[in-house]
Amino acid sequence: MPAAPSPPPSAVVADVAWVNGLAAIRSLGRQGVRALAVDHRPSALGFRSRYATPVIAPDPVADEDGFVAALARLGETLAGPVPAFATHDEHVNVLARRHADIGPAFRPCTPEWDVLAAIQSKRHQLDVAAAAGVPVPGTRHPRSGAEARAAAEELGYPVLVKPSDPVGFKRLYNRQAFRCQSGAEVETAYAQAEAFAPMVQEYLPGGDDELYTLGSYLTAGGEALGVFTGRKLRQTRRHMGVCRVAEAVWVPEVAEHGLALLRALRFHGISQVEFKRDPRTGEYKLIEVNPRLWQWHGLAAACGVDLTHIAYLDLVGRPPAPARMTNEGRRWAITFMSGTRHAVQRLPYTDALLARDDPRPGLVQLARVARGGVRAARGRAAAGTAIARLTRQVERHG
Repeated sequence: MPAAPSPPPSAVVADVAWVNGLAAIRSLGRQGVRALAVDHRPSALGFRSRYATPVIAPDPVADEDGFVAALARLGETLAGPVPAFATHDEHVNVLARRHADIGPAFRPCTPEWDVLAAIQSKRHQLDVAAAAGVPVPGTRHPRSGAEARAAAEELGYPVLVKPSDPVGFKRLYNRQAFRCQSGAEVETAYAQAEAFAPMVQEYLPGGDDELYTLGSYLTAGGEALGVFTGRKLRQTRRHMGVCRVAEAVWVPEVAEHGLALLRALRFHGISQVEFKRDPRTGEYKLIEVNPRLWQWHGLAAACGVDLTHIAYLDLVGRPPAPARMTNEGRRWAITFMSGTRHAVQRLPYTDALLARDDPRPGLVQLARVARGGVRAARGRAAAGTAIARLTRQVERHG
């Protein structure tokens, strides 16, 4: 009797609290790959997936050495190579920078640290893009609040005050930039962002549906094994939120410019390159490069470009044939979220949470949304009672 085929190597997905980690777990699990889901929060949504093997590890922001040690211990139990994916910058950076400490079993889906460290700088991204002929927004690099104000006057309001060094800025302010309408706002924003090398950048007109993405996987030799383009239709917060609804649409300029930029940056791995279409000129201008899985990469998988699995195959030495997106026009949405209106789309669409083959994460999310609604209703009722009581007191004391 022939021996049973050995199971494929495992893969690690780091930071699985939300839909980007869950989508990576599902991509691997549906292909029979054991997904080791790593997070410091027992409540992480990815832990609820039937495809996940939960692994509790320290938060790399609060305890980087503890996170590295936990992965190193995990690696000692695994037969390599083990591809490692991350959904947030902090985890991506630790996987690349501390690769030698984490151990030889793992194959991070990132370039070497010197390349990745340079890509973390938004100024470096813009400089390389301009040199490669990729359109960029008007940008200035002031050295004081007064210079920032003068730059804003030159570019015209509104403007964005953005960090060149974004990781700590996002952690501190929970946003990508400050949108400013006046000189006073610019000077205040510059002071708040001063520790992160702030830039002043023109704000491109047009709504959130003008934000386009290239999602891709490039090999170490620069070959594009997976290419997807799409656009946002709705964000959690206008102007600078994260994606709530997206649509697959093939845009050759986005693919061409994005791949040219990634190669000029010497990047390999999974990335999102985001552009905004300038309605005044029709140009797609660079917003940023995210060198990792992004929130709505599940739409790429639904359109025939499963970047997580493509990367997995390449990292274990079995690179697949190149794939380009299908299903143009298909949508993706986080249908139900606490504290905001629902986003139900026309069928068929890809829901970020609800899935027939993996129902538990979606059910957990629905329960959380329901509990949030109950708490909000109780809060409104309590506020109404307090207002009524205050009104009676005012009337009584005239």
